[in-house]
Order: sequence, then C-alpha cells, then structure tokens
Amino acid sequence: MKLDILAFGAHPDDVELGCGATIAKEVSLGKKVGIVDLTRGELGTRGSANLRDNEAAKSAKILGISVRENLAFADGFFLNDSKHQLEVIKMIRKYQPEIVLCNAIDDRHIDHPKGSNLVSDACFLSGLLKIETEVKGNYQEKWRPKQVYHYIQWKNIEPDFVLDVTGFINQKTEAVLAYSSQFYNPNSNEPETPITSKNFIDSIHYRARDLGRLIGVEFAEGFTSERYVAVENLGKLI
Repeated sequence: MKLDILAFGAHPDDVELGCGATIAKEVSLGKKVGIVDLTRGELGTRGSANLRDNEAAKSAKILGISVRENLAFADGFFLNDSKHQLEVIKMIRKYQPEIVLCNAIDDRHIDHPKGSNLVSDACFLSGLLKIETEVKGNYQEKWRPKQVYHYIQWKNIEPDFVLDVTGFINQKTEAVLAYSSQFYNPNSNEPETPITSKNFIDSIHYRARDLGRLIGVEFAEGFTSERYVAVENLGKLI
C-alpha cells in the first residue's frame, strides 16, 4: 500500500499529540496516512504495553488512518544505529510516502530527539540503491520521501511553518484521550506524571489556539523543516 503521509512516533500517542489534527485534516482531504510507532511505550509510568496497543488501535480508528504498525524497539534504549535504521527503512520502502512526519528535534523526553534523528537518517538512507532490504522474502525498491517534517511536542520550539487545523482540534483531542491510561483522570490511583494533569490536556487546545492566533485562524499546528519551505507563488500563502 502506497501512502501519501507516514508519521513516526517514538511512543504510541506521540503522533496524536504532535500532529493529530494535521493527520485528521489530511485524511479528510482524501490523503492516505499511516502511523509507525517505534516502541510500545512499555516504560510509561501508567498502564502497560498491552493496554497501549489497544489504545493505539482505538486512536487510529478515530483519526481514520489507513494503517498503523509498531516496530517494538526498546522504549528508552533504542539507538540511531544500522540495526534500527534498517527497520525504519523497511517501513519507508514498504509504504513509499511522499511526506514523513516525525518527532521533535529537541524535547524533554530523550526518545523524542533520538526518534527524530533515527527517522530522518533512515529517510535519507532509504534512497540509496546499495542498501538492500527485503520483507517476507520480497526485495524492496529504494525510496526517499520528498519532505521530512518534525512536529512540536513538550517544548515550544519555534516552527518553520504552521498549518491551519481549524475544525479538527476536537478530533485530535478525542484521539489523544483514547489513551485513557496516560492522561488526566481525577479518579486514578496511579502515580502522577508531567502529562497526567488537567493543564496538559487543556494545553492541546490553548497551544493550538495560540499558534492559530499568530496566523489569523482559530487553531494551528507547527512543524520544523530540514530544508527551506518553498511556496509555488505568493498567492499560496495564508
């Protein structure tokens, strides 16, 4: 299956939090979108890997994506090395996306910049003919995405561009809250973490609203780019 967009996240819920509204919007426009989670989030303070598998599947249905896979790398301990790069390359070549979305280039959780660099490097390497990969005995053709964009996570990184997601923020929030084990629950007896506060859930709206304010729309999500952002003509700008 060829996808238009393939989004990678170090953990299940990274993609939803970073660019869930963007994905919902692109799906509504007829784009084929997939998600690949690098780990099962087994080191998460709350819940379990099996529970997060179920939550990720539920979230995928809410977003309406075409496919979701998990590479089951070691949460907290995966590396940007040839072993892990080759597994990511296989995903890129399998789905041949035009655009790849991945973790923030700098963030609070150490897996986020690691995942960012891993996927970015794999996108380049995937385009090299002499790197050979196969899946289930089938040789894969080389493939390099046209664009690699990094969504914004915990830190308020200055975006290179912002995307109007007005009308899709509630769908994003619903997809995030599909991970019910991870976020605010006043009746939970599990330990508190930086993402279990009500303020964190509220931040989904107020951060998107603030980015939207800056470009004259209601809600927006921001991204950083590895190269200059080009526009076809001045009329294409909001």
